[in-house]
Amino acid sequence: MPTIPENEPHRHRRMAESFGVDAERYDRARPRYPEALVARVAATAPGAAVLDVGCGTGIVARQFLAAGCSVLGVEPDGRMAERARQLGVAAEVATFEEWDPAGREFDAVVAGQAWHWVDPAAGAAKAARVLRPGGRLVAFWNVHEPPPAIAEAFADAYERVAPDSPVSVRVPPGQARDGHGPLLAKAADGIRAAGVFGAPEEWRFDWETTYTRDAWLDQLPTQGVLTRLAPDAVAEVLDAVGTAVDALGGSFTMRYVTVAVAAERTGA
Repeated sequence: MPTIPENEPHRHRRMAESFGVDAERYDRARPRYPEALVARVAATAPGAAVLDVGCGTGIVARQFLAAGCSVLGVEPDGRMAERARQLGVAAEVATFEEWDPAGREFDAVVAGQAWHWVDPAAGAAKAARVLRPGGRLVAFWNVHEPPPAIAEAFADAYERVAPDSPVSVRVPPGQARDGHGPLLAKAADGIRAAGVFGAPEEWRFDWETTYTRDAWLDQLPTQGVLTRLAPDAVAEVLDAVGTAVDALGGSFTMRYVTVAVAAERTGA
């Protein structure tokens, strides 16, 4: 997945706030998460009250609602939160660090594709504050690995249209699915610093799906490295990637791994 230098916090935040540019496309095109992950969280939490941090348009929240949980979302982008509400998810607009729980407690705090926008130490401390004893904090990410020809076409085009970007999108073949290590390590360090969680666990779910040319080009503009580019630059990237997909016959299999760091709240 794309990497952003640690010395770029303001650019990092601006990227986080860019996903609401097309909230409807984001909800339509972004991948969901393995049902096995949702089931594991639900089975290990002491109850069914879930707080979804960085809920976006409610993709994660709706999966937990379907599993029989009650869910409240917290989302800093009002456009994304409004889309979540339209789709049946209760959502409050705030960053997690600044959100007021108003005395509410939860059995699980989850974050899908969002915990890296949260300060790991402050976020874990806030999660500890709202979790009941035995509650679970689970942060998880989908990491995708496209076929080499598609990955190379994307990287070549992105570097051509954004030569000064501090974001690296070129990942050596076979390494994309292992690029999640720093995300998990930072989350685990924040959990340990809170002092009220058990030892962090790492979960991993491997899966794959098939994308047609149109489906993948629908999803690509929702990725953070493209959301802040000019429309003509995005179009050039999509054209290059579309050509690569055409060369593979118009569709391809995407390999995914969903990685998670999870911990139980044990302290008083």
